[in-house]
Amino acid sequence: MKFTLRTRLGRAVTVQSPDGVSLMEAIRASGVDEILALCGGCLSCATCHVYIDPPFKNRLPPMSEDEAALLDTSTHRNEHSRLSCQIVLTSDLDGLEATVAPEE
Repeated sequence: MKFTLRTRLGRAVTVQSPDGVSLMEAIRASGVDEILALCGGCLSCATCHVYIDPPFKNRLPPMSEDEAALLDTSTHRNEHSRLSCQIVLTSDLDGLEATVAPEE
């Protein structure tokens, strides 16, 4: 599947990724180094915060209470916020667009 990632400076990067990996893993593998992912995807930090473009919001699994609690610690949280480690890429998400949230 393919998705588009917008960096903090607004550069659009098209990323090809196999199904079954997290958005966080795919971003890190792409060479874009704006996602720290300090916990490695263990849902214990919010350093993989991204904004999901609205057309894809309803295609994602619901946000867990733990993810919501971590996002509450971010001063940059908005209605499009998700943790990229919690989004597993599938062909249903082909064409996804995400933007890296500002660094805390």
